[in-house]
Amino acid sequence: MSEVPRVPLLIGGKLVQSKTTEWRDVINPATQEVVAKVPFATREELDLAVSNAKEAFKTWRNTGQGARMRVMLKFQELLRANTGKLAEMITREHGKTLPDAEGEVGRGLEVVEHACSIANLQLGEYAENAATGIDVYTLIQPLGVCAGITAFNFPVMLPCFMFPIAVACGNTFVLKPSEQDPTSSLFLAELALEAGLPPGVLNVVHGGPETANGLCEHPDIKAVSFIGSTRVGTEIYNRASAAGKRCQSMMGAKNHCVVLPDADPEVALNQLLGAAFGAAGQRCMASSVAVLVGEARNWLPDFVERAKKLKVNAGTDRQADLGPLVSPNAKKRVESLIQKGVDEGAKLLLDGRNLKVSGFEEGNFVGPTVFDGVAENMTIYTEEIFGPVLCCVGVETLEDAVAFINRNPNGNGVALFTQDGGAARYFQNNIDVGQVGINVPIPVPVAWFSFTGSRGSKLGDLGPNGKQAVQFWTQTKTVTARWSAHAKTVNTTISMR
Repeated sequence: MSEVPRVPLLIGGKLVQSKTTEWRDVINPATQEVVAKVPFATREELDLAVSNAKEAFKTWRNTGQGARMRVMLKFQELLRANTGKLAEMITREHGKTLPDAEGEVGRGLEVVEHACSIANLQLGEYAENAATGIDVYTLIQPLGVCAGITAFNFPVMLPCFMFPIAVACGNTFVLKPSEQDPTSSLFLAELALEAGLPPGVLNVVHGGPETANGLCEHPDIKAVSFIGSTRVGTEIYNRASAAGKRCQSMMGAKNHCVVLPDADPEVALNQLLGAAFGAAGQRCMASSVAVLVGEARNWLPDFVERAKKLKVNAGTDRQADLGPLVSPNAKKRVESLIQKGVDEGAKLLLDGRNLKVSGFEEGNFVGPTVFDGVAENMTIYTEEIFGPVLCCVGVETLEDAVAFINRNPNGNGVALFTQDGGAARYFQNNIDVGQVGINVPIPVPVAWFSFTGSRGSKLGDLGPNGKQAVQFWTQTKTVTARWSAHAKTVNTTISMR
């Protein structure tokens, strides 16, 4: 039997084996096979990664924008060429289907492509004669050493939401990927180094809460980005802010999808299937609540029948619609919340528990699950389930739907299906949610627009991607300059006798 590989750290441009005594198994969620062992880095190793990043910043910050752009151009080329390999890593450790994993790499690639235009993104302003003889201009400068902490559900896309723009702006970076599926994140960083990032500009350390806390509190780290659960995100934000750091924390959600009776049912129901059950519901932007308005409630039996036909299998099956949950604990939690919904009086129309997949009997599988008659005070509504579970609510009018959604404390994403432009305009103006989809069920914007979750789904005033990302990873220095009137050139030539 071959030895299980040990995941290395990436420090100072080199892959190094950790000296820690604490290791965690990385599990294939479809088989329970141990596919790797990941270290929980020591404090000395974390400090070494930060010190390498600090040293590299001295020269990287002054590297020309053109040179940084060329690194990003090469990185996007390598990322595109290695999409298949990255997708296989994601599927092996996370469980999502190969097409879904390939789609994730594609969304990460968008951000890298956006970073290729950093010379236009990092422009300052100039005002000649702001006052007589005085010019005022701004310099958009990097912060220094920055850090990113990512959740398990998008091990390639979430790091791409962080370090490409950060290093393109002239910062150096320490990444802590999820310990549940670390190898694709590490390989992504290796590709960035192959593209030309100098040693120390991008480092990777593995670990759990202690490592994350160490990054938040390290005196040499200037900014921290986190994407993950609300509980962890709140702690990260509070800890980093208390240490005087800039922090963005994109957190949990309860995303709603409103279906009006004038919507095209074929389009709306099929789109809702993918949004609710794709990636086994393990998306912070998944549509986990369907708000059916008026006669659209009559479409629910049709939706359930469609959900029954979805194929659940290991992610390596390209015909599968959804794969397993990431861990046995995730499966246990989702199934316990389903039972909680039953106990609290919701009507279980489709039960995905106790699902066995032939050939993968030990996998963490939960099938599509649908509840009707869900009330605002039920646990399945107040908590983010993070599984293939859809809660359905019926209301009479669009105004009722908007009021219902606005009472929820989260504000990550929301969608509306309609063929009425006036209804869509009313919805986008009155809904208190950061990201809105009109006939688009998962409204994650393209990378040159910012990710704009709001309210209980976000801490910090700037999000990843787009213009906000450049603002987050840089600081503005304003220069006010006055020069004396032009004088005759002084002849400083020394006669050679």
